[in-house]
Amino acid sequence: MRPFLALLLLLAGHASLACETCQRAQPAPLRGITHGTGPQSAWDMPIIWAAVGLVGITLFLAARMLVRPGERNGDHIKRTILHDAHAH
Repeated sequence: MRPFLALLLLLAGHASLACETCQRAQPAPLRGITHGTGPQSAWDMPIIWAAVGLVGITLFLAARMLVRPGERNGDHIKRTILHDAHAH
């Protein structure tokens, strides 16, 4: 099963690379990453960078909440779940 999964991941990674024609159509930051035509208007790249920024902020905040959630209230809803689990 492991060799099959490794082969599948290798092929999926290779299939996602851009072909020669698509690489010529893309601007420098996107070459080798995506298929198809490049940006069609002046708004495409700012929209992409705004989305990248939002995803980055979201990833940072999610990681921060996993590492240090900060809920210290004794009546927080997680406390009822934790107390119920110990009661059984």
